[in-house]
Amino acid sequence: ILADKVVGASGMDWLRPNNEKTSLNKKQIEFACNRSLSDLKTDYIDLYQVHWPERKSNFFGRLGYEYSEEMGVSIEETLEAMSTLVKSGKVRHIGVSNETAWGLMAFLSISERTGLTRISTIQNPYNLLCRQFEIGLAEASIQEDVGLLAYSPLAFGALTGKYLNGNLPKNSRHKLFPQFVRYFKSGGIKATKAYVALAQKHGIEASQMALTFVNSQRFLTSNIIGATTIEQLKSNLKTEDMVLSDEIKEEIEAIHMENSNPAP
Repeated sequence: ILADKVVGASGMDWLRPNNEKTSLNKKQIEFACNRSLSDLKTDYIDLYQVHWPERKSNFFGRLGYEYSEEMGVSIEETLEAMSTLVKSGKVRHIGVSNETAWGLMAFLSISERTGLTRISTIQNPYNLLCRQFEIGLAEASIQEDVGLLAYSPLAFGALTGKYLNGNLPKNSRHKLFPQFVRYFKSGGIKATKAYVALAQKHGIEASQMALTFVNSQRFLTSNIIGATTIEQLKSNLKTEDMVLSDEIKEEIEAIHMENSNPAP
């Protein structure tokens, strides 16, 4: 299954001809898709997703919502452009990413009203340190059958425990990209220590406990794992059939209550 994304408003103007500002309008979505088809040497993309909302909202680490009149291209125009790709055969299914509960329901409502293609998936962050998907989006995801493609299930590798006590392994993601500190603030570090200790207490790898927790959610469609080495990949894949005991799940919830969403 081949999945790709189209970027909305951003500072990455080099992605479009003549350094045109990126946008989720019909012209740019069509251009981006055609370029991906050419680059990937394929006739169609199984899942084509909006990378993030065009409007200003509380995604990318913001819990609180602040109203803004800067809406950008309308959701309906974006959905119409994505639907055109489906009708042309260039795309099989469409999805959203980094979206809110309101945004998800807006896409679905427009599809129902207009007959435009219905979104199939939502790709948002979800892990032990970042569980705000459960607030609003989980219910919408299950009731509307729009499954979560969970990214950063190991919180940028933090939940392996390898960064604790100031460690910064060579060639690790946090070593290569130190500007991404979402999971490495004081609250996230505190919660990570608790989760790693819990895994050690029960004799399982911290990374496997974290991935199995994500796998256990009813709203999940795909757990987007990441691995640098074959050993890491093998460890990740073992979680496909793993099940957490009731005791571990209860202790996870206890830690979560004390450290609720420390890394939104």
